[in-house]
Amino acid sequence: MPLLDAQSLSRSFGSTRALVDLSLAIEAGEIVALMGANGAGKSTFVKILSGVLAADSGRVTFKGRPFAPADPAAATAAGVVTVHQSTDLVGIPGLTVADALMLNRFVDPRQPFFVSRRHVRREAEAILREAGFDLPVHRDFADLAAADRQLVAIARALANKAELLILDEPTASLSASESQRLYAALLDLKRRGIAILYISHRTADLAALADRVAVLRGGRVVQTFAQPVDFDAAIETMIGRPLSSARPDARAGEGEAIFEMQDARLLAASAPFDLTLRRGEVVAVTGVLGAGKSRLLSAIFGSGRLAAGRMRLAGQPYAPATPRAAIEAGVSMAGEDRHRSSLMPAGWPGESIAATIALPHLKRWYPSGFLATGRERARAETAIDRLGIRAGGPLASVWTLSGGNQQKVVLARWEAEPGKLLLLDEPFQGVDVGARHDIITAIRSHADRATLIATSDPEEAIEVADRVLVMDHHSLRAARPIARAHALEENPS
Repeated sequence: MPLLDAQSLSRSFGSTRALVDLSLAIEAGEIVALMGANGAGKSTFVKILSGVLAADSGRVTFKGRPFAPADPAAATAAGVVTVHQSTDLVGIPGLTVADALMLNRFVDPRQPFFVSRRHVRREAEAILREAGFDLPVHRDFADLAAADRQLVAIARALANKAELLILDEPTASLSASESQRLYAALLDLKRRGIAILYISHRTADLAALADRVAVLRGGRVVQTFAQPVDFDAAIETMIGRPLSSARPDARAGEGEAIFEMQDARLLAASAPFDLTLRRGEVVAVTGVLGAGKSRLLSAIFGSGRLAAGRMRLAGQPYAPATPRAAIEAGVSMAGEDRHRSSLMPAGWPGESIAATIALPHLKRWYPSGFLATGRERARAETAIDRLGIRAGGPLASVWTLSGGNQQKVVLARWEAEPGKLLLLDEPFQGVDVGARHDIITAIRSHADRATLIATSDPEEAIEVADRVLVMDHHSLRAARPIARAHALEENPS
């Protein structure tokens, strides 16, 4: 008998049918990923399981008994706990980790009115010990890394005796290393028999965690994939059409070749591949974590090397020995972790928006060595207007900006000078929906350069790119030209 069994759930909002006969079962100790495009019905399904909404029809059983919680508290009491993407409601600045873990008990009328700080810490340590997490209970919640805040939220859920955890895009704002830490914690919970419904469409998450991937489209589960997941098929099932017809405004990809790779091998043992990027074209590479996306960009940018093969840039042989050589040739790159690769530390002279944009261009802008800060400010003001950067002005610290606005500043750095090829590694990581739209608009507005993007999120790839390349085992398996409706090409170039 499944731990949770949802059968023929339907829910409408006026004339809009959010769920249409949705059925899904989850076993104890199983991680089921729910994958779907925006509007597929994921949020409505989660709200029904969480007690926020009631289904119009259908039934849900949990541990063999009817399950229709009247509110989130009832769902939690029954053992179904939802951990949302945002941890803003888990803790706030000024509260310690112990406080955040004990919030539910503070408002429980059955608890004593006066509670000592020592008692709070002791109880919090017990919660973390039971969850299997090692976190400092005395730390301010606001000072924790994003992954640790997620672990606090999960630990609090487990303290409520959760048997089914619902996780909504938990890695959306995490770095790769933080995601790995979260994966390890979740797999440990799975081994202990806790079921997890994991809402995500990031291929790295699905490959690392899911026993099964259920694809939601049009309010129903249209297909389920077991491991190893065929991500090409899952992505096409998610969007309901071939990738060849995903972007109505995609470029034909018939312009001048800006960048070429022939018989390239990222590793000595990996399969060779060819790649051609054309002027004005935006190409995205997607694939699971460790497939080789970042290694590809590093080899092009001069911070890594090809094991074999040749590269050409604007028709000329290209083999940069360093990133500086790549930049001088007209190739620029925004790395995956903008805090480490693109931003100066807080308190340093180069932490302003203007200085961040100017940093890689100092040699060209000031060949005599004398800085003209007015020029920096003018370039920054142009970027603020063009990209919609929300800031107090060009001299504002980048560390006062949101993640999305920081990423806009990083993009503005490489728009300050004309270039031939722009490389972007996970450009939408930790970026909200509004900022993502602005960044995509900026990326697609350049007709004079080629852009290559690495992303583990296939929906982001489809949203931004003219072509989507799938990387597997450090080789490009297929190129999907989005603009043309013919059969999918087999040759990545």
